[in-house]
Amino acid sequence: MKTGAPESASAGVRRRPLIAAAGSALALAPFAARAATSLHVTVAYYSAATGPYFQQMAKAFEAANPGITVKIDVVNWDTLLQTLQTDISGGVTPDLSIIGTRWLLTFVKDGVAEPLDHFMTPQFRDRFIGTFLEPAEIGGKVYGLPIAASARAMFYNKDMLTKAGFPDGPKTWDDVVAAARKIKAAGGYGFGLQGKAIETDVYWYYALWSYGGELIDKDGKAAFDSPAGIKALTLYQTMVKEGLTQPGVTDYTREDVQNLFKQGRVGMMITAPFLINQIAAEAPKLQYGICPVPRGTTSATYAVTDSIVMFSNSRAKDAAWKFLDFLFTKNPRVTFSKNEGFLPTTKAEAADPYFADNKQLQIFVSLLPEARFAPTIPGWEGMAQAVTDAVQSVYLGKADPAAALKLASTKADQALKGD
Repeated sequence: MKTGAPESASAGVRRRPLIAAAGSALALAPFAARAATSLHVTVAYYSAATGPYFQQMAKAFEAANPGITVKIDVVNWDTLLQTLQTDISGGVTPDLSIIGTRWLLTFVKDGVAEPLDHFMTPQFRDRFIGTFLEPAEIGGKVYGLPIAASARAMFYNKDMLTKAGFPDGPKTWDDVVAAARKIKAAGGYGFGLQGKAIETDVYWYYALWSYGGELIDKDGKAAFDSPAGIKALTLYQTMVKEGLTQPGVTDYTREDVQNLFKQGRVGMMITAPFLINQIAAEAPKLQYGICPVPRGTTSATYAVTDSIVMFSNSRAKDAAWKFLDFLFTKNPRVTFSKNEGFLPTTKAEAADPYFADNKQLQIFVSLLPEARFAPTIPGWEGMAQAVTDAVQSVYLGKADPAAALKLASTKADQALKGD
């Protein structure tokens, strides 16, 4: 998911009051019917295009559905979960909201997410690429629709990597280290390493998975405190110690590392396809390539979806479903995914020439068979925080990988058990 400062963020009560009736009830009946249904939709901030897009969709929907009004709130990812939790506690949730799919199980467990199966026809369900719909299916029911999807790959600076001897990008982690050493010798940063904020843990999972490691075992316990986990974290520790990354990695969010890449200061980084749009807009002269996440003993990448959900206390569920149906038709989907730099989540999108003929995006699509999703399990956020704390302590030189992962494993198991 992309994060950033929202264009506008409002966490208060946002439901519009109905206009009080006055005079003849018969005379006002048509007006009352038109004003009776108001939808409140909270969307996550992805880029400067997010707010205008959803405002445009709201106006188009209202024009086609007289009597329904749609209010859009745009909220920063960093505060979205807290905002929704506050609204849930106050009984003032929006009718619809974008969420991180990994939050969905908690919402379902707390009974605040509405199952969508009774709205969905087989034809509607068939619009979706199954890989991206599955993460929001819990207990045989669909609780969310994939509004955004991405996978991760390695972006590399062609000039830097060519000079380092890897014109087609690194294939293995050994290649990454070798290239980074040459880039450092030439005065650049070799490997851009995220160490702050959302997905700090994920940046380490790439190496963990590529060495055959797992996050959770078959019994639902933390499994990352393993030889593969130690090897992966030792790899990152070595690069930090040797100065093969940018200095002060724990001060860098994903966006900060992307900015270094766009400035031509870092040779390699792992991120999502939305960086393609950013480079085109902000650094159009930058020569870069995209290749799979480096191999250790196997190939792996991370895939993520964000879902749009309906809340169970919505008083306008039929209207909310109409809006969802509208958003997931071809033209709105193509526009959204294209503007934000995401992968298509519906078959109609995928068939559009923008996606079907886009060689850069097809690299990400080709990685999907090897992609891992964050597991939809209770306690996932606590586990992710435990891992984040562990890798940061290693980056800062405060702990060695084995000790850090052992402590994180204990904390993760507590979170997974709900302690």
